[in-house]
Amino acid sequence: MQTFLTSAAITQWAEAHRAAGRTVGLVPTMGFLHAGHVSLMTRLRAEVDALAVSIFVNPLQFAPGEDLAVYPRDPEGDAAKCAAAGVDALFVPEDFYPEDFSTSVGVSGLTAGLCGASRPTHFGGVTTVVARLFGVTRCDVACFGEKDFQQLMVIRRMVRDLALPVRIVPGPLVRDADGVALSSRNKYLSAAERERARSLHQALFAIRDAVSSGERSVARLLELGRGHIDCDRLDYLELVDSETLRPAERVDRPARALGAAFYGKTRLIDNVGVGPELSWT
Repeated sequence: MQTFLTSAAITQWAEAHRAAGRTVGLVPTMGFLHAGHVSLMTRLRAEVDALAVSIFVNPLQFAPGEDLAVYPRDPEGDAAKCAAAGVDALFVPEDFYPEDFSTSVGVSGLTAGLCGASRPTHFGGVTTVVARLFGVTRCDVACFGEKDFQQLMVIRRMVRDLALPVRIVPGPLVRDADGVALSSRNKYLSAAERERARSLHQALFAIRDAVSSGERSVARLLELGRGHIDCDRLDYLELVDSETLRPAERVDRPARALGAAFYGKTRLIDNVGVGPELSWT
């Protein structure tokens, strides 16, 4: 595995592979890698000739007062996980944005609700950094996890709307043994908070199971879910259309139950598909 610290270096690596007729895949991350990230690498390793992973804690997607300065980092552990997963190139940029960087990429509509409502600058930072990563890595395929479902759908829309030549592959959400969705921020939780954090996925599973049993009232489904959640503050619990991310009026097409809740100072997100399966083609 090669490690690159500059955009020019990873671009040169990618261009060499493309010139030889090889496909390039990218898994963008902010580091502190866990089994969920590794599953994305494994998913893409089987599809591409040359696999790159980027590790960059992107300041553009953190609002003032959020955890940018203390976001967990483990560079040596991350490199070991990437090497074990068969990654060819690890991109860890020291200076990713030029000094006079003055461009932003935004997707409207899909970013208005859910996490976008409480973190209004977040997705503009995500789409801007991902667009630049696509540019410097020249990737043909990129993999994003369903755990950040709104992010996945926003990036798919950006690629479609801008006609970017990148295929987006979803990676299934990965859970710990207790059912809590894997997240780099889980390390912030105390033992008591971790125990209560199980209630978030339990609420979403209760909604999913109720739909499977025939319940179709969105109001009753959300009331059922809220009854399961034990948190310090509920940011949102919503049932939305999987493609538009608008509040679902009925569950007769692919829908997603999504929640965000605070346990102590830690904000966790989770989601589960309900109703008919979403087609990713």
